[in-house]
Amino acid sequence: METLTLVLLLAIAVLISAVADRVIPKVSLPLIQVGLGIIIAIFARGNIVIELEPDLFLVLFIAPLLYIEAKNADKAILWKNRGPILSLAIGLVVITMLIIGFTLHAIMPAISLAAAFALGAALGPTDAVAVTSLSKQVSIPERQWGILKGELLLNDASGIVCFQFAIAAAATGSFSLLDAGESFVVEFVGGLAFGALIGYLCNLILRKIRDIGIESITFHVLFEICIPFVVYLAANSIHVSGIIAVVVAGLVNVIAPRTVSPSIAHMNIVSSSVWQVISFALNGIVFVLLGTQIPTAMFYSWEDQSISNVTLLGLVALVTVLLMGTRFIWCVLMEYVHAHRVAKAKFTRRSLRNALAVTLCGAKGTITLSILFTIPIFLSSGARFPARHLIIFIGCGVILCTLLLATFVVPVVAPKRTRKTDEIRARQSYFECLADILRTVIEELTAQQQKDNLTATRRVIKIYQDRLAQTKSMAGADDTQDVELRCQALEWEQEHALKLVNAGVVSHEVGYEYIGRLERIERYARHQGGRFTPKAVFAYVRGAILRIRQAVLHLVPRRVQTNAAEEMRDLQIETHINVVNMLHAMISDENVQTEDVSKLLVEYEATLAALRRRPPSVTTSFKIIDQTDDVRRLAYQLELEEIQKMYERGRIDRQAAKSMRDNVFLMQMDLDDRL
Repeated sequence: METLTLVLLLAIAVLISAVADRVIPKVSLPLIQVGLGIIIAIFARGNIVIELEPDLFLVLFIAPLLYIEAKNADKAILWKNRGPILSLAIGLVVITMLIIGFTLHAIMPAISLAAAFALGAALGPTDAVAVTSLSKQVSIPERQWGILKGELLLNDASGIVCFQFAIAAAATGSFSLLDAGESFVVEFVGGLAFGALIGYLCNLILRKIRDIGIESITFHVLFEICIPFVVYLAANSIHVSGIIAVVVAGLVNVIAPRTVSPSIAHMNIVSSSVWQVISFALNGIVFVLLGTQIPTAMFYSWEDQSISNVTLLGLVALVTVLLMGTRFIWCVLMEYVHAHRVAKAKFTRRSLRNALAVTLCGAKGTITLSILFTIPIFLSSGARFPARHLIIFIGCGVILCTLLLATFVVPVVAPKRTRKTDEIRARQSYFECLADILRTVIEELTAQQQKDNLTATRRVIKIYQDRLAQTKSMAGADDTQDVELRCQALEWEQEHALKLVNAGVVSHEVGYEYIGRLERIERYARHQGGRFTPKAVFAYVRGAILRIRQAVLHLVPRRVQTNAAEEMRDLQIETHINVVNMLHAMISDENVQTEDVSKLLVEYEATLAALRRRPPSVTTSFKIIDQTDDVRRLAYQLELEEIQKMYERGRIDRQAAKSMRDNVFLMQMDLDDRL
């Protein structure tokens, strides 16, 4: 029951952190989750034993998280920045280990040189979750962001290997640089080769399975979920780096086949959804677990009377300064070389800020803590490992310091994420192209509609109008013009209804009731549009006058209307006919977006048709449904043709075209499944 209770506590903490992240946007999600973990550790002390087994932690959490990071990584950017990435992932890890090791041993002789090297190596890996969460808050340049993503994929392996060598030297008292270098090369290169081999072997297996007719989505998704665990455990069993093997398997990304079809599109979408849930849960649990371990890890050293608490805090600050200082100098040199040798430009203040942003984004996290927990309690001689609790205390303190720096200092150094960043522009370009495709389909359907399929075609056009509105919203398009157009149509209805009332065609009770209803709809629409204009004020005042007039009329005894419902129906038909005529006249106006007028026109025509006709029979309903399905198939074919045209014109790249096609294939499959 303790394990079940702990799992529930972790899951609840992750859910609470997701809500808190919205309420406290200035605090990064990992820091919130660490805080919740500390709270769980404090209140659960004595009731639930929270132990972190490093080997199980690496295979259960780190392996799948690195796999999905590698799978979603931009391979072209990683290859383009391979030099800086390898320098950070290998060179910086080794330099950091040496600087922290020599300095810490010189200041604190109680910590052996090998143990100090172990701490420096453990502080080498950056945390993938912390770095990813930062990208949602600040605008990190594309090159620097690509370097950070590549670094976090590779430096885990180099940090772990260096740590293992340092611990072996501390535990046995002997160290051979030649043997260490040889082992490092074997583990690193062996991990690369093994990951690629397993990846392509999985690809071969999946091809054979498809050849015999097995296209089960459940099977393929479960197969992919097992990949990182199998690769990690198999790599460790032959003594090569499991982390590197998992990353390479993710980069190979052999699960998705090269062919495109509705079933493949559905499989890719389901796989993506499953991995999103897994990634969200594991990312959250990782940092909550980190928070649960910090109080216990730091308790022994804090209560140790042989060393003052001030000294402990000073050591944490010193190691943090050494860590970040070394990283900053390395990043400055890296930016300097890039400016002079690659970009053929000057090293500017902006380059310095980029180097500082990359430095502070190198937050440490759960991998560092899990590595530190592998420090043995006893040496090979049987004696206790010297200063084990002190090393873990310093490591935990540095983790917290780097998370705080990444959360509160990086947003000051790097510009806040704005709508002008490359990522947002690429996103906008994607949705703008998709909006153009949907507009073209709507125009084609409108041109091809006939009297016998008018209702079915309008239904499909309405579906595409909704998709277009959603696409414009996701692209961040301004919907002010759409709101103003709707309000204008409501004003036309009110004015026409008032004319009919004044002419005596419609009774005062029905007329002013309908006008009041339209006024409330208009006021709500203007409020949702977020605009406070003189026109909106005038509309509100006019509505207030109409409401007062209606209230006065209710006080005057009048003839009871027995056919009020029928009269209201006739009034709606008259006002809608007037609006339809006005919208038809607006279509040729160049200052109004065609899709906005078309969308509103279709809505009014559909409502007008519904007001005029009687409820259809069951046979007619089935006939309309069949026609609607045929029109939808035609629309999907038109959409696929427009996607291909966009790709041939160079407006979208291959990846964007594939994503759009996959969505259409999925909708086609959904339509076929209902038949």
